[in-house]
Amino acid sequence: MDTAKVDMFMMMNSKYFESYHLVSVRDRLLQLDESKWSTVQMLQFKDPTTALIISIIAGGHLGIDRFYIGDTGLGIAKLLTCGGLGIWAIVDWFLIQGATREKNMQLFQNSLY
Repeated sequence: MDTAKVDMFMMMNSKYFESYHLVSVRDRLLQLDESKWSTVQMLQFKDPTTALIISIIAGGHLGIDRFYIGDTGLGIAKLLTCGGLGIWAIVDWFLIQGATREKNMQLFQNSLY
């Protein structure tokens, strides 16, 4: 893969991944076959900042933040327990951005197979 394309992808999408994933993402992109490049470019990553805003505004008791990142099971559990009686909601304010980045990494890895 062309290093200029990879560097541009990394510059545009680095906020969607944990910092310790960036090296492996770059390495995978450099090894990527040209035919899969369009698939990778079309991926729609979830924004961790948006997930945090949703968590603060509406995720507390409704679990909308977990539904947004694709954690349907945890979203339902959070909805049924009213955000763990509020405790889970506060904990998610600190964890939701990392969870969003992990989901983005899973999406990236799954798109390569």
